[in-house]
Amino acid sequence: MASSRKLQQSPKSPKRIAVALSGGLDSVVLLDTVCRSKTVGKKPTVEIYAFHIHHGLQKPADDWLLFCEKLAKKYQIKFDFRLLHLGNQKSSGNLEGRARKARYEALAELCEQYGIADLLLAHHQNDQAETILLQLLRGSGVAGLSGMPNARELRLSNKQITLWRPLLNQSRAELESYAREHKLKWVEDPSNQDDMFKRNAIRKQIIPRLEKLQPEAVANLARSAGLIGDSQILLDRLARVDGQNIYQEEGIAIKPFKALASHDLPAANNVLRYWLKTKGLPMPSQDRLSAWWKDLETVKSDAQLEWVHDGQVIRLWRGQLQLASNQEGQWVFRSISSKSKKPGLSAAWFKKAQKDGLVSAKVRSGAEKLQIKANAPRRTLKNLFQEGNVPPWQRHAPLLYIGQELIAVAGVGVSYPHLVHSGSRVWPEWQRTSN
Repeated sequence: MASSRKLQQSPKSPKRIAVALSGGLDSVVLLDTVCRSKTVGKKPTVEIYAFHIHHGLQKPADDWLLFCEKLAKKYQIKFDFRLLHLGNQKSSGNLEGRARKARYEALAELCEQYGIADLLLAHHQNDQAETILLQLLRGSGVAGLSGMPNARELRLSNKQITLWRPLLNQSRAELESYAREHKLKWVEDPSNQDDMFKRNAIRKQIIPRLEKLQPEAVANLARSAGLIGDSQILLDRLARVDGQNIYQEEGIAIKPFKALASHDLPAANNVLRYWLKTKGLPMPSQDRLSAWWKDLETVKSDAQLEWVHDGQVIRLWRGQLQLASNQEGQWVFRSISSKSKKPGLSAAWFKKAQKDGLVSAKVRSGAEKLQIKANAPRRTLKNLFQEGNVPPWQRHAPLLYIGQELIAVAGVGVSYPHLVHSGSRVWPEWQRTSN
């Protein structure tokens, strides 16, 4: 993934929002409406950014990038982009799915880079109707048939972004009417005419026929998605109630989970789906869910079990289903308030070590020891991991060194002899990247 334009940020800027700008009709209309409403009188109320994702899959993609950049200049707003590398489209499976996932990841990166918490997407009513029909064809349940929400949270490594869809109640015909009225120009993606993609086939062949049978078909499908979405909210609430004795800090307690399934399998499935949702994972297919239950019926609660789902690993360990967390990340050093009683590393000592290039992250070699409490001996990391109930797959934790001294271990603690209780202090913290 490559970028981009480097923007100068103003520390005294008003609130920042971003618009995902493809250059197509819907995103151009969205950008125009946002820019028209960005000021009250002469005082700016928001600082607007336009973010473009260059997929590199179409020959005219470079022209679309230039079009979006010129459009941003016309509106006098900030602009940046990302270039995706999706590989060989013929040999890489679901191209639509991969492109969509990579697009959201790139947009999230841009939002994080520029300190933006609100990202506006241009999905409209027709997009919602197409999504519902696609989910029906896939045999999706309530979660899938809820369609796209008006807003949803996207969690990153150290912040949260809200995705907004302000055009979701507007039809494409209404957007075209707005564009004509305001003499807007946009680009057309030729791949939107390719019936090889299911969404295009639904848009060009299925929806026109439905509208002949029922003129309000698009609006009705979108309305049904909203009603089903209300049902999903209730199911999530029920999952939290049913899962009170099942959800643990790190995962799902297998014994009460199986007990619930023995007399109410739909409730247990709902508990599992909600847990997957909180971890940012998609719903499993019915076949996969059935295979998981077969595994759970035969395995002992103290045994080990491993499933791979959406590229992530779910493991059964010590009576809990847990998501194997991503170990990639970086050490960050957070300042401690002078009023706080929390100890930390001396900021002056740390800054000097950093300047001298003595701060480094290393992997375990097997013989490390650490003292994490006062009046306690130095213990091997193996013993500390065992005492902390750290799963085996998380024991390759990154280590923080300053010079030759072990200072901290992710998930374990900080070397007590190196802590100070007064003066300017910092606290080392391992910050994982998103799964």
